[in-house]
Amino acid sequence: MNIQRSDLQRQLEAIFTAWGMSAEHAATTALRLTDADIRGIDSHGVTLVPLYAQLRAEGQINFKPNIRVLRESPVTALVDADHMLGHVPSTFAMELAIEKAKKTGLAAVAVKNSNHYGAAGVYGVLAAEQGLIGMSFTSVWHGAVVPTFGKEPMFGTNPIAFVAPGKKHKTFFFDIATSTVAVGKLKLAQIHGRPLHEGWAMDKEGRLTTSAEAGLEAMMLTPLGGTRPMSSHKGYGLAAMVEILCSMVPGAFYAPTRETRHPDAKHWNIGHFFLAMDPKAFRGEGEFEDDLDDMIDALHAVSPVDPNQPVLVAGDPEEKAMAERTRNGIPVPDNLLAQVRDVARDAGAPWLLGA
Repeated sequence: MNIQRSDLQRQLEAIFTAWGMSAEHAATTALRLTDADIRGIDSHGVTLVPLYAQLRAEGQINFKPNIRVLRESPVTALVDADHMLGHVPSTFAMELAIEKAKKTGLAAVAVKNSNHYGAAGVYGVLAAEQGLIGMSFTSVWHGAVVPTFGKEPMFGTNPIAFVAPGKKHKTFFFDIATSTVAVGKLKLAQIHGRPLHEGWAMDKEGRLTTSAEAGLEAMMLTPLGGTRPMSSHKGYGLAAMVEILCSMVPGAFYAPTRETRHPDAKHWNIGHFFLAMDPKAFRGEGEFEDDLDDMIDALHAVSPVDPNQPVLVAGDPEEKAMAERTRNGIPVPDNLLAQVRDVARDAGAPWLLGA
């Protein structure tokens, strides 16, 4: 079923409001989720609603938070999310970084006491829409990525997003997990009944598996690269870098030590890190954007190995998906739609997406 973005947003807002969010917070959360769906990042859009229902049932989400700045300087800030879902405090944090960067050229804002925030790249887009470069990182609440040479998960998928504004080309949009794939990719494979690609995940014995069910049961993903011969140590190092920015900098929990170091904590205390940078602090008006456009044009002009598969640049698939889904709506699998309907029913929210 294809659903127009505005209709999907209204349905999500109805669910979040029924859960106890303010209208403003519900609208922002629904907006960030559909920001992912409209770009084709299906693993981080409406697909997450059943997970958020589970987190709600476990008492992990505060729906009436007091989001506040704990520490601040002209170029930095530390935000306390008060254990809300991450979309609202992350939007607040990136907008604060944008405001500061417009004055100073560069700003970083970290967040603690947060929760899952959806797709990393949608926060970078907020900066790019203001003519700034935006970067976004997050930790998670449990380990899923196994270090190179190991068979115990020690990091989350710990994404990195970098979004830069152009002129002719709207954005350079780079959003990756530091695992070979995100957990959402395994869930999508399970939903669609598809096997995993070799090298994505391990089973409980630490062996590579193509079974989505075995991968999800073990929850052991490979670092970016998959195996040591394919440079998994690089993904392992990037995951550690993100953990440092998102856990150690703001004072969030490092997931593998949560039970031993914070045994009485009621919430997970996930951390995020955002950076905004104004190209005009380094270049004249429009010079950065012109050069970025030139680079993207040069990359698109590279002769492809397969004439039917041109060379792409980060952001091309998302731009194509956005154009198609703006015209035709966002495709939602029937079984996922049924799960969302169940969530709405259990929340006492109206069902707005037809029969």
